[in-house]
Amino acid sequence: MAQRDWVEWHREYDDPSSLLSRRLELVQGHLRAELDHATAGDIRLISLCAGQGRDVIGVLAGHPRRDEVHARLVELDERNAAAARQAAQAAGLDGVEVLQADAGITDACAGAVPAQIVMVCGVFGNITVSDIQATVAALPGLCAPGALVLWTRHRRPPDLTTAIRTWFGEAGFREEAFDISQDGFMSVGAHRLTGEPAELVLGQRLFTFVTRT
Repeated sequence: MAQRDWVEWHREYDDPSSLLSRRLELVQGHLRAELDHATAGDIRLISLCAGQGRDVIGVLAGHPRRDEVHARLVELDERNAAAARQAAQAAGLDGVEVLQADAGITDACAGAVPAQIVMVCGVFGNITVSDIQATVAALPGLCAPGALVLWTRHRRPPDLTTAIRTWFGEAGFREEAFDISQDGFMSVGAHRLTGEPAELVLGQRLFTFVTRT
């Protein structure tokens, strides 16, 4: 994993004008809309590399479906995992589990999938191109039928978002939205699984964090 202070990285969220804050707003908007329109009953959610869980916890805390959501937030950094756990407890979100583990290995998903909502935010900008493609190809193994996947990626040259969107189509997903921040730098994709879900393959390495790509 790249040598980066991921707690310090999260401090940008405290600045409403930062790139991360603008990305967070887009991600939360899609998650909120998905919860608003979800069918009645329990909703299973998994977030890979969830950090402090701001995108998920920030929405669930005030959402009427909050008690129906069973979420697993997977985060490797011990301090960020502790912050996410504390935030979930403070919000009274008993259905939110924070697992300190390497989200790049499928074992971290066991028992939390298939999920109706899969979040891969803050991942594709920190892994290799081949790992992005492999991760997208493996996502049907995390999904329930008709699941929504939310993902993010910067648009710094070379802009890989066109390729990523193509890979989602090849993996059996239909694009429902592709939003770009006003500055043109950050993008958020929302893809719906229209193909068949797959079995989760345990012990599979999907990605490893490297220097920013």
